[in-house]
Amino acid sequence: MTRSDIETAKRRRDVLIKEIQYHDDLYHQKDTPEISDAEYDALRRELEKIESQFPQLGLDLFAHKVGAVPAKGFKKVHHRLPMLSLSNVFEDQELYDFLERIRRFLNLTDQDIIDICAELKIDGLSCALRYENRKLIQAATRGDGTEGEDITANVMTISDVPKTLPPDAPDILEVRGEIYMRRDDFQALNDRQQAEGKPVFANPRNGAAGSVRQLDPAITASRPLHFFGYALGEIPQKIADTQWGIRQKLFSWGFAEAEPAKLCRNGEEMLAYFLNVSKDRIALPFDIDGVVYKVNRLDWQDRLGFVSRAPRWATAHKFPAEKAITILKDITIQVGRTGTLTPVAELEPINVGGVIVSRATLHNEDEIIRKDVRIGDHVVIQRAGDVIPQIVEVILERRPANAVPFIFPKTCPACGSHAVREEGEVARRCTGGLICPAQAVERLKHFVSRGGFDIEGMGAKIIETFYADGLVRNPVDIFTLERRDQQSLTPLRVREGWGDLSAKNLFAAINARRKIPLHRFIYALGIRQIGEATAKKMAGHYGTWEKLKSAMTESQDRQGESFQDLLSIEDVGPSVAQDIVHFFGEDHNLEILSQLIPALDIEPYQAPKQGESAVAGKTVVFTGTMTRMTRAEAKSTAEALGAKVSGSVSSKTHFVVAGEDAGSKLKAAYDLGVTVLSEDEWINLIKPKN
Repeated sequence: MTRSDIETAKRRRDVLIKEIQYHDDLYHQKDTPEISDAEYDALRRELEKIESQFPQLGLDLFAHKVGAVPAKGFKKVHHRLPMLSLSNVFEDQELYDFLERIRRFLNLTDQDIIDICAELKIDGLSCALRYENRKLIQAATRGDGTEGEDITANVMTISDVPKTLPPDAPDILEVRGEIYMRRDDFQALNDRQQAEGKPVFANPRNGAAGSVRQLDPAITASRPLHFFGYALGEIPQKIADTQWGIRQKLFSWGFAEAEPAKLCRNGEEMLAYFLNVSKDRIALPFDIDGVVYKVNRLDWQDRLGFVSRAPRWATAHKFPAEKAITILKDITIQVGRTGTLTPVAELEPINVGGVIVSRATLHNEDEIIRKDVRIGDHVVIQRAGDVIPQIVEVILERRPANAVPFIFPKTCPACGSHAVREEGEVARRCTGGLICPAQAVERLKHFVSRGGFDIEGMGAKIIETFYADGLVRNPVDIFTLERRDQQSLTPLRVREGWGDLSAKNLFAAINARRKIPLHRFIYALGIRQIGEATAKKMAGHYGTWEKLKSAMTESQDRQGESFQDLLSIEDVGPSVAQDIVHFFGEDHNLEILSQLIPALDIEPYQAPKQGESAVAGKTVVFTGTMTRMTRAEAKSTAEALGAKVSGSVSSKTHFVVAGEDAGSKLKAAYDLGVTVLSEDEWINLIKPKN
């Protein structure tokens, strides 16, 4: 694997992350998706494939977060337990691979039966209901998985949401499920909307989401909404031992359960369930987009835990994609924050399976040449595949006479600088750097994005406008905006047409973000190859901004101890480390940081803790073969307890857990005087103390 391969993968990943963010906002916040679920899933799958093939890139948790930031107009609700999404399978073999991963993680034999609870995947709006003393006190959307929107008043109008629970329900209970609209109700709603001259909804999911996210609960009350409960969030006491038991208990408390569901004992039974549901889905009164498989035993769910944005113990089996024919109206070029030029197909909008599709990425100039895609062509659009939305083929017999091959630009459309394609690379990159407005704007968007400073009211359009008007050209300008506005003869409310209250709210939102956790600040800097996951690992490793900055200064010596220490951080390989050190070696970056840091309060990293964990904040290295748990389970457990898992031993390592046949890492631990634990000693150390 060459550096060129890694760079190519990194550029493609950047494009995918941008696409995912764009579609997350459309789907979860604006309820106006441009692509189908299958198309979106394929974007996710391609991203996961790249991150699997190039682990040195790390995981970009921004892309693995769920949904979008809460919309303005609703109070925010912090989920006590994150509302995560699901991984997906599309092929039979992927289903068997899912089961095999569970076996390996739990160290099960082929004879061990893994019971799976198979359920319908409702195409609606995810919602969490919180009950205290058996009364409904709060309802929230999923939002970005960490924070959602408070929709309590609206959910109170949904008739089949229990407002009180029976005496056997616990004092505190969070029920998670899906708000949906039946097809016949959806059609009646659209008929009414049309008769009143109002916009119609694209599909029942959008109808449900648009109805429940009304600022006026009376409007929600007039809409025919329903709720299926299917999972638990925060709950202080166990109510069942299995997923199937949770379904039965929720049903006994008055929650509707989607049927049919089935308890399966192997892959064959799971596939049979999927095929039966696929065949009969048209007869269901509501929309589904697949089925969900969950490990039935809750103790196994606890052991399996989570990876990235999804649980290891569950996955969604999505229905096959559909195809449609539309017209390619134009090919435009987008310039990313790293200068990559990405061609985008602008399509004649077409309804594919209830979703309006109007754009598709074309990746690079080689892809355009290979498929001989021309403006004006009739093209076949596929809703699923490695790249979504994907142009499968051009219908040559319908090609117009004036269609000509697209000439990929050799200059940047944003700044006019040369766009260079290095030897061995597939992407073309603008050489303008800091003088390129597209790159500058995209970097600012990244800075205020939800994984970074997450400044409410400062979205993409505002950044573009402020940049064009010279109000914000770099991150420092954001935090001096209020002072400069007060001194300006043409303040925001004059120059940009803002009202006094809008300007006041924006300044308040900016000031509220002056205090920021270290990992979010690292991510916001926009260092190449540093996603949210790697930023969090760096924050956990160094602890404070002062220590990180000092270490980066020392790491300019690539042969020194600090650079080697940087390499010991999980997911930070040589390529990533070079990008980090390069960022902190650039004079213009250091100048921006010197002005930015005094305006901020960067909070030290707080390691997640679970109970009285003895390993929270400690650095642990696992080596050799584990016999009482798999390596993956050991690592997952350590991280859940707040430990930092490293891939190499250094003087800063606290524990080396040595399994059978431990090798060079064990020797390094003895040489450095690091505490070495056997597997039994490790398990005893992390065992909850009474």
